[in-house]
Amino acid sequence: MEIICILMRIYDQCMNKLKWHKIDTELPEEDFVKQINVDGKKLCLIKYSNEFFVVQNYCPHAGGVLSGGWCKNGHLVCPIHRWEYDLHTGRGAEGQGDYINIYPVELRSDGIYVGFKESWLKSLFGS
Repeated sequence: MEIICILMRIYDQCMNKLKWHKIDTELPEEDFVKQINVDGKKLCLIKYSNEFFVVQNYCPHAGGVLSGGWCKNGHLVCPIHRWEYDLHTGRGAEGQGDYINIYPVELRSDGIYVGFKESWLKSLFGS
């Protein structure tokens, strides 16, 4: 039983480990929505009301490119059918029944970083 508890703790630590990647892009002073490429992933970087957000770049409703959208009232709006997603939670507007993935963001002295969950196998055995 003790070995199972130890393995569960290791698994939990690995699953919650983030690998941070610096976002290599210009950061304008004003609000923006733009596509970025990080670690082979196309994502959407947003600056809205002096906060930065990174979300998936496709709309789960119809596959629209979210970096072509805009923000309003704390939501990212898809340019295809105007479906909206909360910037803090990723939850779709009432009645949509969907969500988008939100990634953790850190502002550091040398730039902005996005965190991805690292594979637990990679955490255990290295790259």
